[in-house]
Parts: sequence; structure tokens; C-alpha cells
Amino acid sequence: MLNTLIIVGLVVYVVARRMAGQPLVAKDVFVPPVVLVAIGVHGLTGVELSGLDAGWLAGTAVLGVAFGALRAATTVVYPRQGVLWQRYTWKTLVVWVVTFAISFGVGALAVATGMHPEARPMTLSIGVGLLGEALVILLRARTAGVPFAPGGR
Repeated sequence: MLNTLIIVGLVVYVVARRMAGQPLVAKDVFVPPVVLVAIGVHGLTGVELSGLDAGWLAGTAVLGVAFGALRAATTVVYPRQGVLWQRYTWKTLVVWVVTFAISFGVGALAVATGMHPEARPMTLSIGVGLLGEALVILLRARTAGVPFAPGGR
């Protein structure tokens, strides 16, 4: 339960910062999804996955990447002070809420049809969504022709 609260707290923190607008630092875009996916996959190493589990994992991963990409499409990416910045919009928040609701429903359906609950790590779900978002942000950043902000703080 504590891990869930920490993860939810971090997501709220990231969303709040991005709503205010912030410099687009490459490591802030790409490192969190990779780390979360790695933690999620590592969490699966102790779980004996059935074919049903693998199918649901693949399906929910595709769904997560798609929702992340949709979320990124609602994000404003703009040049400021010679570097890229990003800002979430109200549409981004709507996509977050819809994503959460659909993911919850799909997860409940997966478990109801026989998926093992431990085969659904939250870190993996959040990580693939952020990965979808990062991929679209990367494409938009390359198209903008403006560099990412430096990573030092």
C-alpha cells in the first residue's frame, strides 16, 4: 500500500509540474518510463505467467502506450529561452482521468477472466504509458528543431 501511495504521489507531482509548464529535459522525459518498465518487468520475474497473463500483459501494454501517445498529443511543446518547454493542458488531464478509468476497468476484466493479479505491476502500467508519451514528445521535439533543455539543476 505504501508503494502505491508513493507512486501515486509521484505521478501527481509530475502532472502538477507539467501543468505549470517546465523546460523539456530529455532525461526527465525518457529515464522515468525506462526505470518504471524495468521495475515492472523485474517484478514479473517471480511470477509464473500463464498464456492468459501474457496476452493480457501484451494487450494492456499496447493500450498503455497508445494512451501515453494520446496524452502527449494534448501536451503543448514550445520553444522558450532557446530550448523546448512543455505544458500539460486541461485535455491532458482529461486523458489522464480517462486512461485511469479505462485501465482500471480493463485490469478488473483481466483479473475476472483469470489473469493473476500479481501479473499486473502498477509500475509497468505507468511506465508503458509514460513510454508512449515520451516517444511522441521525442518526435515532436525533433520536428521543432529546438534543443531539449539542459539536464543540470
